[in-house]
Amino acid sequence: MTTPFWIAGKQASGDSTAVVRSPYDDTEAGRYAIPSTSDIEAAVAAAHAVRREAAALPAYVRAGALDHVSRVLAERADEFAALITAESGKPLTWARAEAARASSTFRWAAEEARRFTGELQRLDTDPGSTGRLALVRRVPRGPVLGITPFNFPLNLVAHKVAPALAVGAPIVLKPAPATPLTALALGEVLAETGLPEGMWSVLPVGNDQAAALVSDPRLPVVSFTGSVPVGWEIRDSVPRKHVTLELGGNAAVLVCPDWTDLDHAAERIATFATYQAGQSCVSVQRVYAHADVAAELTERLVGKVRALGTGDPASPGTDVGPLINAAAAERVQTWVADAVAAGARCHVGGQRDGATVAPTVLTGVPEDARVMADEVFGPVVAVNSVDSVEEGFRRINDSRFGLQAGVFTHDLSTAFAASAELEVGGVVIGDVPSFRADQMPYGGVKDSGVGREGPAAAMADLTEERVTVLTGVRL
Repeated sequence: MTTPFWIAGKQASGDSTAVVRSPYDDTEAGRYAIPSTSDIEAAVAAAHAVRREAAALPAYVRAGALDHVSRVLAERADEFAALITAESGKPLTWARAEAARASSTFRWAAEEARRFTGELQRLDTDPGSTGRLALVRRVPRGPVLGITPFNFPLNLVAHKVAPALAVGAPIVLKPAPATPLTALALGEVLAETGLPEGMWSVLPVGNDQAAALVSDPRLPVVSFTGSVPVGWEIRDSVPRKHVTLELGGNAAVLVCPDWTDLDHAAERIATFATYQAGQSCVSVQRVYAHADVAAELTERLVGKVRALGTGDPASPGTDVGPLINAAAAERVQTWVADAVAAGARCHVGGQRDGATVAPTVLTGVPEDARVMADEVFGPVVAVNSVDSVEEGFRRINDSRFGLQAGVFTHDLSTAFAASAELEVGGVVIGDVPSFRADQMPYGGVKDSGVGREGPAAAMADLTEERVTVLTGVRL
């Protein structure tokens, strides 16, 4: 069966098809129809045509549609989880977690849609403005082009679609070519909402067709999640558009000398350095452990990593599945080998079997090694010792990325110092940087991007202020 794509909320089939294969064993996960140039034009034209109707939709209509999607995702969670696993190789445990998060993301967007409103400002603060009142409302910037990556084929799609619909902005979604099936399945749920024709489209087109969508003036907003070079290239190519970028990271953890439960820290680091095969932009990549605790932490961490189960992602006992393809696994294996050649020690892992890389722990890694300086996007964690908390902060900041960081400490002053000094979008105290509550503002600085996601933050980003001044008002 060939999965259709979606143009202006309606199913469509093209003349050509593509096959999605499992990264684990190359079995067919599904096939889908590929939109033609005329199909793409129809989707963009429909989004442009409906923009004013979409912006005028009552809050209860927008919120009701989002509530429906949230409920259905919860009801069909197992189905969506199985599809995520089939096309991305994500272990079923994590696929189920993603399906639950996507349901939550739509629910939060529904709640925010109901309370998304403007504000009143009295202007009689100066003599010349007596009797004046300003109504400040937020209006959509216009139709949105959402571009999503392969690693979260449902929840990162939700973080594009839900806020756009919540503010009344039409969206044209381009899912990752490696994992389009989940987004297309979401289209089935969106089609049940009765939103106006043109409000949303899902176009599984190749990356070679993205540039034309990015440059189309009828899509004034671009929301991109993906690789660093592609993201900045998009922003540079359309300087007059509003562009939000959620890019990469090499997330760091600092384990302070006052943290006594090293077994817990090791458990959290092992889990979130390797979950989803490390293919998360907030996957733990760098660990800076104070010299007082570094040796014991490393020993415990190696034991935790050794215990992780690898293999068939559809098996409930699998903790770490394959990377998205063999080429990605080969790159990770090469980076690990390069680090060892530069003086690092590999305590566990480093091997590759097809697209699967064994969970890997390194120590003594030079700071300029690629597994430290770049985003490894694989199940690899490097542990280096530091002599002070201040040195740990400096090492974390000595990176071109700045998405999130984790600090294991019980000391309140250290926690506040981390919040003030670490050059990242988010600091997680007492845990790894991989924690994300879907309702909170999420995004980075430096090469990790610009803008924030999370329904409320994204809704503000997708809209702009419009001021109406009322004159002759008795205040």
